[in-house]
Amino acid sequence: MATEIKAPVFPESVADGTIATWHKKVGEPVSRDEVICDIETDKVVLEVVAPADGSLVAIIKDEGDTVLSDEVIAQFEAGAGAAAAPAAVEQAVAQTQAGAAPVVERTETVSDQAPAVRKALTESGIAAADVQGTGRGGRITKEDVANHQAKPAANVTPLSVAVGERIEKRVPMTRLRKRVAERLLAATQETAMLTTFNEVNMKPIMELRKQYKDAFEKRHGARLGFMSFFVKAATEALKRYPAVNASIDGDDIVYHGYYDIGVAVSSDRGLVVPVLRDTDRMSYAEVEAGIAAYAGKARDGKLSIEEMTGGTFTITNGGTFGSLLSTPILNQPQTGILGMHKIQERPMAVNGQVEILPMMYLALSYDHRMIDGKEAVGFLVAIKELLEEPAKLILDL
Repeated sequence: MATEIKAPVFPESVADGTIATWHKKVGEPVSRDEVICDIETDKVVLEVVAPADGSLVAIIKDEGDTVLSDEVIAQFEAGAGAAAAPAAVEQAVAQTQAGAAPVVERTETVSDQAPAVRKALTESGIAAADVQGTGRGGRITKEDVANHQAKPAANVTPLSVAVGERIEKRVPMTRLRKRVAERLLAATQETAMLTTFNEVNMKPIMELRKQYKDAFEKRHGARLGFMSFFVKAATEALKRYPAVNASIDGDDIVYHGYYDIGVAVSSDRGLVVPVLRDTDRMSYAEVEAGIAAYAGKARDGKLSIEEMTGGTFTITNGGTFGSLLSTPILNQPQTGILGMHKIQERPMAVNGQVEILPMMYLALSYDHRMIDGKEAVGFLVAIKELLEEPAKLILDL
């Protein structure tokens, strides 16, 4: 007997989702807890797993379709064989789609395909009519496009592109990137955002890291990077300047008595900001391990909504991509964000002498409605001093 497969119950902040990928086809055997479908929301990608050993007998929501919380997306039969009987498929579809329009034969144009399939066809340059669809009603799936692309072309003559021809391609935004765009635009329109800059001599931390990185990794099982120093320095500076750790809620100012620092991470689906909780209580090793774990989850699309919720302050590191200087945009409702940049050797005046030092520009964007220039500059100078004299940071001076 077929059972219903439903979308997960979305958090209150998530209205709906989109079927991103079906990992299993109708009739294909699946094991218990094996991922059968990915649902993309505007914050995270949620996985739907099989409730038992068996197979899908019907897919109700195709790739690209919008789904609501706890909505039926497929029919599943426990213990089913490698291929579902046509009668079982028809019965399951009839039970779930009573009154729905009949399934039509697949179309032959890119525009008629689901968004995920359109993207795959457009990026690969394959015509929809050339792909053999294996989905319900003969529809094309992403796997069909990938399989077609992997086939060796027989007796194909390369096409010559006319000189001067300009090629364009149009792909839909992912839900996550659309949400990021909305938040960034809102931050520029709804806050009195201002950025102040300073620079820090990274030589002391680089020497400290060089001296102890092997022993640190051996002892703690985590690599000693620069981010732990910046997180701990920012935490200490937030203690001294609580307005930077506050947020605005309507006409109220909310001062947070804890330090949850978000670390911006770039992923294939867009920018995400997982949060390190209570950084004042974390050791350097815990900070490094936490950041490494979040980076891995971001790459695999495994970050949960809880891991990206909240945060009282954010650090973003454009220096990993070679950025020398930038103005980071606030992560609302936070009132401050610190931008790290590329370490570059520059001639600096030290005690009347010119020295070549590894320097980094720091940028603090802040909401001027909440933070005065004096506080913003003081906060950034505090971070600079703590990083240039790491002994003070470690000894809590």
